[in-house]
Amino acid sequence: FYWAASCGGCEIAVLDIDEKILDVAANAEIIFWPVALDYKYNDIEDMADDTIDVCFFNGAVRTTEQEHLAKLFRKKSKILIAFGACATQGGIPGLANVADKKELFETAYLDNPSTENPDQIIPKNKSRVKEGTLDLPDFFDTVKSLDQVVTIDYYIPGCPPPTKLIVNAITAILENKLPEKGSVLAPLKSVCDECPRERSEKMIGKVKRVYELDDIDPDKCLLEQGIICMGPATRGGCDARCLDANMPCTGCGGPTPNSIDQGAKMISALASIIGIERED
Repeated sequence: FYWAASCGGCEIAVLDIDEKILDVAANAEIIFWPVALDYKYNDIEDMADDTIDVCFFNGAVRTTEQEHLAKLFRKKSKILIAFGACATQGGIPGLANVADKKELFETAYLDNPSTENPDQIIPKNKSRVKEGTLDLPDFFDTVKSLDQVVTIDYYIPGCPPPTKLIVNAITAILENKLPEKGSVLAPLKSVCDECPRERSEKMIGKVKRVYELDDIDPDKCLLEQGIICMGPATRGGCDARCLDANMPCTGCGGPTPNSIDQGAKMISALASIIGIERED
């Protein structure tokens, strides 16, 4: 298990499989998991190629260190799985691609009301301290998904991946029943197909945010209540749990099968229900 540019939720999701982790421990040796065990990069570098049976790689690629580890795990692993929304699509870190490194550093370290930095110091690749010189990873201008850096064998979407998808993937690995390489290990249906809310093809006249509604109908489609919900354009597998809590889908499951562009599909879905009021 490796954790690149992500929040760490994917690491916690692995623990959420509860007693299934005992099956993993009984059938596999965990040789690298920085969040839980003390291993070093050179432990992996010293291994022969294709020594690791399966690597779950979560997080996007933001730095030279993460790029190095992505290539290293690809070289050492028989199966490399992009695990979670950040690895599969860039996720939340990918939103930073609207700016370059210079703009991001200026906002984070210089031009920010919560930052006190009178000496205008920003991170550097090399820094002298009394113990010697620290070499820090370089920060790329853009965030990349894992398959933009190396070839991926399988994808497990979600932010974080739903427990049942993790369990199904582990079961398929242990029973040697994985599908063809390149597959997304999630259902073919959309989040809307899993959502129990009622849909009636009703047009909406205004888009609203959740907090703007005093009373959200728990039985009615959120889109038909004017709330932007990515369910029509998002792959399922999550049992629509966010919608069960009256929160709209934000698309973390990635595009539905055969969709070229998730955003374009969502725009198409919106266009079919948004009414246009005429002014005389």
